[in-house]
Amino acid sequence: MTDLTGSAGLNGRAALVTGGSLGIGHAIAAELLTRGASVTITARKPDQLAAAAEELVAKAAGGDASRVLAVPGNAGSDESRAEAVARTVEAFGSLDILVNNAGINPVYGDLMTADLNGVRKIFDVNVVAALGFVQEAYKAWMGEHGGVVINLASTAGLRSTGVIAAYGASKAALIRLTEELAWQLGPSIRVNAVAPAVVKTKFATALYEEGEEKVSSAYPMKRLGNPDDIASLVGFLVSDEASWITGETVRIDGGVMATGTLG
Repeated sequence: MTDLTGSAGLNGRAALVTGGSLGIGHAIAAELLTRGASVTITARKPDQLAAAAEELVAKAAGGDASRVLAVPGNAGSDESRAEAVARTVEAFGSLDILVNNAGINPVYGDLMTADLNGVRKIFDVNVVAALGFVQEAYKAWMGEHGGVVINLASTAGLRSTGVIAAYGASKAALIRLTEELAWQLGPSIRVNAVAPAVVKTKFATALYEEGEEKVSSAYPMKRLGNPDDIASLVGFLVSDEASWITGETVRIDGGVMATGTLG
């Protein structure tokens, strides 16, 4: 992460990052703090979230605890979404950036034997909750003042995998949702998505734990992604340097989709 100023800087802006206690969400929160924003992180587990907030204060916020807020809550809960947004505006005076990073994937493999309750939960958290956060942000701040929304999609939403099919279908829906929101909310609110391939996080462990070298060999860059790769892209997309980019889904995949496969 680089200390940025000028058009890439986010001084005076406030961000809310869902699923911000671990992995990609935590890295995004750190990136936005480094760029000058104040950041709320939200996630389900209070203790884990509090520890993540302490780390962000120490490593990314220069020790300034006033720039980091942790709000425990379930992304699938109407009440939790409303609380996270309201507390962000109360603490920082605005909500300029929303990063919908929270996501789940309890269903693997064959769709014909998939637990439909699990599939419903995937779509509720990965798609419906993302829209719910946008609605809350719109009502509380962005509708009047503008802002930027980033949705964390996946290359699985761009091409079939057979392994994480329900998850991929939910991310395809999120990509379409991104385009609809960009159309409806412009010009004052920009909405984009980021679609990573496999990133080395606890969430994605099942996709590479049996052989990282074998999985990464299919990637032209010969490695899997790391959370900072994704965070840097998000940092650019929410900055003024990306002011004419909206409705876009940006692949960040080490080139794997260029090979005609997903690894």
